[in-house]
Amino acid sequence: MLAATLPGVEAELNYLKAGQGRPVSYTFEPPPGTPWVTGELEARRVTIRDGRPLVALNELSLDRSGFTQISHRSVVADFSHDATIRDIYYREAEALLRDVTGAEKIVVFDHTLRDSAQGSRRTAELREPVRRVHNDQTPASARRRVHDHLPADEAEARLQQRFAIVNLWRPLATVERLPLALCDARSISPEDLVPSDLVYPDKVGETYSFTWNPRHSWYWFPRLRPDEALLLKIFDSREDVARYTAHMAFEDPTGSREAPARRSIELRALVFWPAGK
Repeated sequence: MLAATLPGVEAELNYLKAGQGRPVSYTFEPPPGTPWVTGELEARRVTIRDGRPLVALNELSLDRSGFTQISHRSVVADFSHDATIRDIYYREAEALLRDVTGAEKIVVFDHTLRDSAQGSRRTAELREPVRRVHNDQTPASARRRVHDHLPADEAEARLQQRFAIVNLWRPLATVERLPLALCDARSISPEDLVPSDLVYPDKVGETYSFTWNPRHSWYWFPRLRPDEALLLKIFDSREDVARYTAHMAFEDPTGSREAPARRSIELRALVFWPAGK
């Protein structure tokens, strides 16, 4: 099936304007006079295609496009308690990711709840959707994550083999506003990626911003439900498969402005394969 034959919408995505240098984003209130985010954005109008038909044909997968959609109902019904998420949802996600990827070890290292009405960049417990094209990790920050979450000897051994970082993204109610747009990794060029600083209170992480490329192929999954989920590969140490997934929340021009707020949870995990995989 040709992507051009799929139903789609025209929408604006916010790219980093070329020539901006290295952007900086804060995860907490920055010092007085310091902006939350640097780097001028430019809105580009793109076509975002319905990815569901291609998932059914296995055309969109973690190793081919960098993302996919799966059917999976969580045993957790109420995501308002942090302990429930960490004790139950983390274990559930580990089993799911092991099954989907064939990995031998999964280490979930964080999660983020988002709410388009109540969320804010000022509250770590409940964030707002991200409205700029980005990818959560770079090779440097991915390797750092391995060292952060494994004992030193195991980390060094694991870094000699293939590993990845995968984002498990789940809506908490059917998505009618601000759905997630995802870019096919096969349409991304290395020149599109701009390393960017992500400042935490105790460290500086690194993400990718993206400049516009007319070759980018964008997809979404209309009216995604809580018993569905998205898997986004945000790093892979193998260079012959999809390695990154550019993504952002966008305004669906066919949606209602009176629709309920978008509520979601994303969970990030280190994925380790045995030697030879």
